[in-house]
Amino acid sequence: MPVHAEKRILAYSQQQLFDLVADVGRYPEFLPWCKAARVRSRSGDLIVADLAIGFRMFRETFTSRVTLSPDHAEGPRIDVAYVNGPFRYLNNHWIFRPHPDGCEVDFFVDFEFRSRLLQAVIEPLFNEAVRRMVSAFTKRAEALYRAPNGSAAARSPVSSR
Repeated sequence: MPVHAEKRILAYSQQQLFDLVADVGRYPEFLPWCKAARVRSRSGDLIVADLAIGFRMFRETFTSRVTLSPDHAEGPRIDVAYVNGPFRYLNNHWIFRPHPDGCEVDFFVDFEFRSRLLQAVIEPLFNEAVRRMVSAFTKRAEALYRAPNGSAAARSPVSSR
């Protein structure tokens, strides 16, 4: 159903951006609609976490398995696999590739809710919601990792599919 793929060049290191996305427990501090996060377990490069998402009158909690691959051939990578909750399926990945201006972030998400009502509410807003979430990660990077000259790092969308 809804699919969003986007690449952005950010003036931060691959490691900084990988660490930011991997810090699932802090998502409620900056991510729109993320009401709560609970890391159930962490074993090496595998995290099992619950996220509570609230939008308008809806509030849903889902569990996912987050696989951290800091040494992936393409660049550090984070894959999110759906475990339990309101979705039929959820596929999500982040890939952090080297770039002369910092890091190219490749973001992909594809999901479908079990509830037709919830799907009908979210679908028309999906692309804007995902853009806001990606922007929230970018703003979080700006807050955590100022550019070397002390100014906020530049960001530029590369492509959106």
